[in-house]
Amino acid sequence: MKITLSGLVATSIVFFLVGPLLVILPLAFTSSVFLNYPLPSASTRWFEELLFTETWRRSIINSLIIATGTTALATVLGTAAAVGLRRRFPLRAAVRVMFMLPMVVPAVVLGVGMQFLFERLGLLSSYAGVIIAHTVIAVPFVLVAVGGVLEGVDNRVEQAAASLGATPVAVLRRVTLPLTMPGIVSGAVFAFATSLDEVVLTLFVAGPNQRTLARQMFSTIRENISPAIAAAAFLFIAATLAAAAVSGLMQRPSRNASSANAPSGSRAEAG
Repeated sequence: MKITLSGLVATSIVFFLVGPLLVILPLAFTSSVFLNYPLPSASTRWFEELLFTETWRRSIINSLIIATGTTALATVLGTAAAVGLRRRFPLRAAVRVMFMLPMVVPAVVLGVGMQFLFERLGLLSSYAGVIIAHTVIAVPFVLVAVGGVLEGVDNRVEQAAASLGATPVAVLRRVTLPLTMPGIVSGAVFAFATSLDEVVLTLFVAGPNQRTLARQMFSTIRENISPAIAAAAFLFIAATLAAAAVSGLMQRPSRNASSANAPSGSRAEAG
């Protein structure tokens, strides 16, 4: 088998990105109380600790609650923003930059600002406050995903629906959103993963009752390095891969429908 330079470079980059995961994940199954190699023997004791220790179990439940709320809110807001920014209007570029600011502003700055604001609004140390904080940094990911798909949507399809008597709301609900569904699903997956992984904002706005899995891992690293951290990382990756798999399965019908609805002439030319 011939190995090209580009293939070698691509393989090296993939290994560089995935290498740390390949090192830490096997430690989730160690029977030792230390994070070291070689593994004395295989064990699921650390997964049992995650499930049966009250602190870890509560943090997992909190992460799922907060991530689910964040995903729902960020997907709605990000999709609405992407649809609105699709239209041409004055200061459109400036408005888009404002939406993207949470991606570039340091999380510590956001955390301090949110802490002061949420304290005045009575949202500090509450589930609603944490969900809103996570939504702020998740919306840009949804906006990018949905906006990228909207760029490929043919305006003539929407114009045709409007010319047949469909109201703007009907065009949005029955034409625009179905065509944009792959981007919406991808944005939701990014929002879910972003919420699961967020630590800094959680440290500023969450209370003891809203301790997430990421925050629990951070606290555990400061107090005592335990293989339970590797087990929690394994759950993080498994949840992200599961969300990505669901995203792929949900997007497949959309791609198949697009292929089926493509003009026969176009398919013939493609062939």
